[in-house]
Amino acid sequence: MRLKSARRPASRVAVAALALALVAGAPLTAAAQDALPLPYDASRGVFSFAAGLERSLPAVVQVTTLGGGEGPTTGEGEAMPLSGGSGVIIDAAAGIIVTNHHVIEGGEKFTVDLTDGRLFEAELVGADKATDLAVLRISAPDLAQVEVVDSDTLRTGDLAFAVGYPLGLDQTLTMGVISGLNRSGLGDAVEDYIQTDAAVNSGNSGGPLLDSRGRLIGINTSILSGGGDFLGLGGGNDGIAFAVPTRIMMFVVERLRAEGEVRRGRIGATLGSLNAQRARELGLAFVRGAVVEDVAPGSPADRAGLQRGDIITRIQNRPVANAGSVQAVIGVAEIGAGITLSWLRDGRTLTGEVSAREPVADRVQAGSREVAALGAVFAAATDGEGVVVMSVQGGPVEGLVAGDRVLEVEGREVTGLAGLAQRLRDARSPIRLLVARGGETLTVTLEG
Repeated sequence: MRLKSARRPASRVAVAALALALVAGAPLTAAAQDALPLPYDASRGVFSFAAGLERSLPAVVQVTTLGGGEGPTTGEGEAMPLSGGSGVIIDAAAGIIVTNHHVIEGGEKFTVDLTDGRLFEAELVGADKATDLAVLRISAPDLAQVEVVDSDTLRTGDLAFAVGYPLGLDQTLTMGVISGLNRSGLGDAVEDYIQTDAAVNSGNSGGPLLDSRGRLIGINTSILSGGGDFLGLGGGNDGIAFAVPTRIMMFVVERLRAEGEVRRGRIGATLGSLNAQRARELGLAFVRGAVVEDVAPGSPADRAGLQRGDIITRIQNRPVANAGSVQAVIGVAEIGAGITLSWLRDGRTLTGEVSAREPVADRVQAGSREVAALGAVFAAATDGEGVVVMSVQGGPVEGLVAGDRVLEVEGREVTGLAGLAQRLRDARSPIRLLVARGGETLTVTLEG
């Protein structure tokens, strides 16, 4: 069976009419306009995206951050401008504006300029450094807002428009394409950037990245300079800019509006990015994935079955390019919510589910293969006889060394990891361990 396109192809007559009109400068017929691949303004005879974009431009605002002045020590110095950037109104009824964390950082007061000339003081609802996002609120009538769309629907090659107030200029619109998706590994934050070549410069920070219909797809946040520096829109434009996608933005905005902060969980795994050198070391024929460098005993990652050396290849059915891909999902996951993982081990694909949890101050963390307690890590002896000290990180375990075999805790025999964990939990500080070392037995006292 031959499949047919749902879109009716342009007729030869319409295409011919289009070609003649463009050459002669004559008005286009209705049929020719329908055949156009780009929006066409028949009244002016030009191709234009203005109709879709103009609805959103009034929602793009200029943000000024004010800080302590240099006045006399009487405290009468007025707040002075510290930095500036852009923002976008996403909820007109509530006066909610999204901008960058680095735009408002260190500020005491904030002002917002609208395109119609009105100026308002803004309240800081909350900020999240990990995603470089912040939320402001103003009280004003007759505000415009942008339509927000799901950034997961984007494709490389889509048109993109950056709007903001760059280099001291009034509101400025630039056009480019989406040149990459799911960019991460550029810093130490929650990263899943949209990459675009739309020109962005200093002052564009916090402004919107729009699609060709004027809908919000991301928040412009940084550029990659020609020298390889990752900058918060503080350098010159070299055609590579990054925006926080709306998928992450909406999660952060909801948390900031509800709680004033973003609480994030951990899965208890230390990850590294798989690159060409690491792939050769591991004997792999691919270079995309996240390498599990370490797993905390008793952590969600440990309970899910992750081990050192595993290669995480998918998370929430999304491909993993590097360690940042994993952090980008965990960083916007609800605490306690299940996160599906796929990983490779010895050529086999395994799957499991982890749930991010908030860090807890637990002096004993027990897993299936290790127990971490008081700055030391314990594991079952390779000869099957009891428990040995694998590593010592310092702190309250002074006197304990790697290789010690633990015989007793507070006079009670230790025969396995589960027993050790329970003995350590039951014991009160200071804790006395009887250990075997080099053919001798000695007592080590731990403060915990």
